[in-house]
Amino acid sequence: MARQSVAQQFVDILVQAGVKRLYGVVGDSLNPVTDAVRRNGAIEWVQVRHEEVAAFAAGAEAQLTGRLAACAGSCGPGHLHLINGLFDAHRSMAPVLALAAHIPSAEIGTAYFQETHPDRLFAECSHYSELISDPAQMPRILQTAVQHAVGLSGVAVVSMSGDTAGRDAPPQAGESALVVRRPAVRPADAEIDALVRLVDEAEAITLFCGSGTAGAHDEVMAFADRVKAPVGHALRGKEWIQYDNPFDVGMSGLLGYGAAYDAMHQADLLILLGTDFPYTAFLPDDVRIVQVDIRPEHLGRRCTLDLAVWGDVRETLRALIPRVREKTDRRFLDRMLGRHAEALEGAVAAYTRDVERHRPIHPEYVAAVLDEEAADDAIFTVDTGMCNVWAARYLSPNGRRRVIGSFNHGSMANAMPQAIGAQLTHRDRQVISLSGDGGFSMLMGDFLTLTQYDLPVKVVLFDNSSLGMVDLEMMVAGFPPHGTTYPPTDYAAIARAAGAHGVRVEDPKDVRDALRETLDHDGPALVDLVTDPNALSLPPRITGRQLAGFATTTSKLVLTGGVGRMIQLARSNLRNIPRP
Repeated sequence: MARQSVAQQFVDILVQAGVKRLYGVVGDSLNPVTDAVRRNGAIEWVQVRHEEVAAFAAGAEAQLTGRLAACAGSCGPGHLHLINGLFDAHRSMAPVLALAAHIPSAEIGTAYFQETHPDRLFAECSHYSELISDPAQMPRILQTAVQHAVGLSGVAVVSMSGDTAGRDAPPQAGESALVVRRPAVRPADAEIDALVRLVDEAEAITLFCGSGTAGAHDEVMAFADRVKAPVGHALRGKEWIQYDNPFDVGMSGLLGYGAAYDAMHQADLLILLGTDFPYTAFLPDDVRIVQVDIRPEHLGRRCTLDLAVWGDVRETLRALIPRVREKTDRRFLDRMLGRHAEALEGAVAAYTRDVERHRPIHPEYVAAVLDEEAADDAIFTVDTGMCNVWAARYLSPNGRRRVIGSFNHGSMANAMPQAIGAQLTHRDRQVISLSGDGGFSMLMGDFLTLTQYDLPVKVVLFDNSSLGMVDLEMMVAGFPPHGTTYPPTDYAAIARAAGAHGVRVEDPKDVRDALRETLDHDGPALVDLVTDPNALSLPPRITGRQLAGFATTTSKLVLTGGVGRMIQLARSNLRNIPRP
């Protein structure tokens, strides 16, 4: 009986770990592995045009499913193309296994054609990066990589030369058990005791929630109700915590809105739940702070803590809620809810005034209409830049929708590649890429991947012929915008030339019909919306520390940004405040 090759054993272990597809670009150093995928009917090779897209797609799949996803790049340039998408996956805590195929093993260290040192190259964007130089290292190296990616929620990289992959694998005594799901982690009793004391002593508590509240919506609401706490969120916490939330006070940060900032600064106890919110200028320095996080390395690295709690948010709250005294004084909560509604009322006119006569089109209006027209279980992928603002302020979460972006790494061009992974994972759901023309054009070649695999991704292109967020950043720094504009381009024509549906919109009266036509199309589609490049966004509170150099006269060029359907939630919450 023929022995397995190392490549075949590699692919078998991926299948055992639950990997459904391997994203990549073929190359000679990958040949044994791509052939092993061809022979194995349980895993699919997804051919993309650029390895960066492969890593973004795998990262999106991992975030949506919670399972290990995988990508591959051939030697040298393939490694360097992978690295940006892997940085994003790693910082998004997405379990991704990357194969970095290597030059011939006898040539390593000789400055051979296309040589890099991948075991070193990927060290900063992975929990584990090792080279398989001998078949005897299989399967232990790959199994260890899988455990790192899954157990630590991030990237693991295995490097392997093509000649090593083609050799006979050592015989296995049997399949080794693999951990493919993370456990729940409950804090120690001492931390729960200390947290109970702080909560009972506080008179005004605010909760600020991040992506670590995924799966803990009911517990957060129950705790907020028990202690009468307003609930704010970071961008990555929005989809998990904003819906069905009578305590919502919006979002803090440069993309923020509402009363979250005030609620955080006017509390006497701020509890950070599952967030590694990096913008320290928006965090208070004169309030007692507790942080709860499953990643101990996150605890206290953004601000000084009065208590650090290592554990799942859900498990922590389940242990905490029965033990804290129920508070009856709602004055702080009701004041923050009122301030939140007032803040949103002031912003709501930004896209509702004269929208059907404003050309170029208000991007806020596009986002608001898209929110109304998209499916209740749509998956949105969002480009970095102004698309982040429109998603943060206009997409309404409901517990079924998902929003994926490069929210920690902040890479351009992430949305369409992530949409590829999302649509391959969920072929029966509506996947919408909110793309800026700058990001879309950067990796536009992989629009062809949509047509090749007939992926019905809908690209909603905010086409302002500029890098809008960079414009704002330049003004923040006191510089006039320079080098940020592009010549007008008809991206809908490019989409049609690629074999997809494409429509271009310049009149705001056509926005809703064009979005409906695009969303209803049975196949890949792009709607190119020519939007106003001057529609920038300011945060709800600006200080010298946050926006040094931003001239007050600049605000004449900047729209404060509307808030779409969120105003309805704020008004509803106010109506539901108990009256004496």
